[in-house]
Parts: sequence; C-alpha cells; structure tokens
Amino acid sequence: MRLKVVTSDGMANMGFLGMFDHGSSVMGLKLTFAILHLLALAIGIAAVYARWRGLRKLTRIEGLSEVFHADNWYGAAALIWIGTGLMRAFGSLEKGTEYYLENHWFLGKMGLFGLVLLLELWPMVNLIQWRMALRKGRPVQLDRAPTMALLTGLQIPLLLVMVCMAAAMARGL
Repeated sequence: MRLKVVTSDGMANMGFLGMFDHGSSVMGLKLTFAILHLLALAIGIAAVYARWRGLRKLTRIEGLSEVFHADNWYGAAALIWIGTGLMRAFGSLEKGTEYYLENHWFLGKMGLFGLVLLLELWPMVNLIQWRMALRKGRPVQLDRAPTMALLTGLQIPLLLVMVCMAAAMARGL
C-alpha cells in the first residue's frame, strides 16, 4: 500500500515512510514514540509469557538458554517501554505532564507498573546470579525456578490490565 502525504509546503511524499512526515518533525516524533511503545508492549508480553513457560518446565540446566532468551527480550522491551513512556508522559510529546498526573487511568497504570517491578525484582536478581554462576562454572540453583515462574506469571495479567487502562485513557474515559 502506498500513501500519499502532502506536506505543509505542498509537496507530495510517496511511500510508507511518508506517513512520518506530517509537515512537522514533532508529529513524526510523536508517532515514532507511540509505535515503539506499542511494539515494546507486544514484545514484552510475549517475552514474559515465554519466560514463564520456560521457568515452569525448567528442571535441567540445558533449559536455561530458553529462559535467558525470553528474559533478554523482556528486558529489552522493558527498556523501550520505560524510555518511550517517560518521553511520552513527561517529554512534552503528548498531552502534557499535568494531564497524565491528574488522570486516574494513568495513575492506576503506574500503580500496576510499580507492582510489576516489585514482582520482577526477585526473578531479575536470580537470573543475573544464574548467568554469573554459569560464566564462572558454578552450580545454578534451579530449585528457585518454580517461585520465579509464579512471580513471572503474576505479571502477565497485570500487564494486560495495564493495556486496558491505556485504552480507557486514550478514549478519554
């Protein structure tokens, strides 16, 4: 599909990338950050689900590569979520800081985000310890995997509720 976008100077811009040029670099930046934020959402939810599944069935050290792979994706998604979220809420890209700090849906999302971070602390520390132990040739305590799976699994519904809250916020409810 080809898009035709006419910029403020009357010039036509053809092609997919033309959607980023709306006569304003700020509009393109807003769109870019929104897209990155949503892509991180898709990657993050898939990654946390994959890590949960990997941890649930983890009984041998050979299964760690699957868990680490999913954890890497979850970490990357989290960095993008946090970075783009901060820029969108507090970097003058969207509705403004006041809007977000006074919006009950946003505050609820941030409360759930804080809960997700708390649930993530123990698995994150343990996964770092496991990686370090493997590098040093030390044994890995796989008996922690069921608790880590539980804490990881509890994050999934919270992330999904955050999506619902974001949709409500976007609709002005």
